[in-house]
Amino acid sequence: MLKTFSAFALLLLLPLTAAAQLDPLSKKAQTNNPVTQPTLSPGTIELLVLDSKFSEETVKGGGKVFSSWFADDALTLNNGKQPTYGKASIAAAANWNPSEYELKWQPLGAQMGPSGDMGFTWGHYDGRGKDKNGSEVVLSGRYITVWKKVNGQWKVALDASANEPADAGECCRLPKP
Repeated sequence: MLKTFSAFALLLLLPLTAAAQLDPLSKKAQTNNPVTQPTLSPGTIELLVLDSKFSEETVKGGGKVFSSWFADDALTLNNGKQPTYGKASIAAAANWNPSEYELKWQPLGAQMGPSGDMGFTWGHYDGRGKDKNGSEVVLSGRYITVWKKVNGQWKVALDASANEPADAGECCRLPKP
């Protein structure tokens, strides 16, 4: 009788133990869940720091510094304009002075490739300048930057951006519940 009871108890405990381990509400599952306990990999942190430094240096140095971060074979895709190929062409197009135009951005995310020599960042940017009448003009949008290591140094391989759409105004807003 004891053998039968032990076998029955074991059969009863196995499914309960398995169910507890698979329960998404269990304490152990919560501590290992990347949604409730997000962590950043060292590669992600490296790219976020790199992209932030790129922005800070661009604010100080303008277009000349901006273009210095690009690989020789880089590509830019910006705001519906034709692609710009190569570091020399990117430098020619990025000829703004930081006292006349300010471009800055904030990375919101990053992903490092498995080999550790390529990755991408994305985020939000603001470009501030003045129009011909001296009024401030602000362009805001989203960007993605693809990074690659060239001779051990991080360089921009691709930079793409798109301006946020113009505000539709009150006429086109959905009513709030």
